[in-house]
Amino acid sequence: MTFLDHYAHPHLPNLALIGEVPPVIQIHLLAALAAFVIGTIQIFGPKGTGLHRILGWTWVIFMMTVAVSSLFIKIINHGQFSFIHILSGITLVAVPVLVYAARKKDIRTHRKQAINLYVGALLVAGLFTFLPGRLMWQMVFG
Repeated sequence: MTFLDHYAHPHLPNLALIGEVPPVIQIHLLAALAAFVIGTIQIFGPKGTGLHRILGWTWVIFMMTVAVSSLFIKIINHGQFSFIHILSGITLVAVPVLVYAARKKDIRTHRKQAINLYVGALLVAGLFTFLPGRLMWQMVFG
């Protein structure tokens, strides 16, 4: 018997659980999902277009929303900041850096910052939300 067989019961996401968490977590979750979708389009879509610029600014707004909202979520460490909040600080610095780089036409720095944020702040941090006991775990496996 595997871990998933014993502890998890995969099913369609139980979206009702989103309604049971505080509004700051709802905002955080929806902004993170939007940033993930837009980030995926940005990474794999054409660059230097008007659409890339519009989606980029939208992504910036969502990423800043994710970072700021996370500062008010302190459930996993008994009301204190946790190691995951380090990503919030990094995001709050890295997003303006990537915007500045794009405005200065420093595409190499812009691309590096954007990909690092997408991977670190969305993919890796997102995977941690699927740990047993967390909301995403409960929604999908609980």
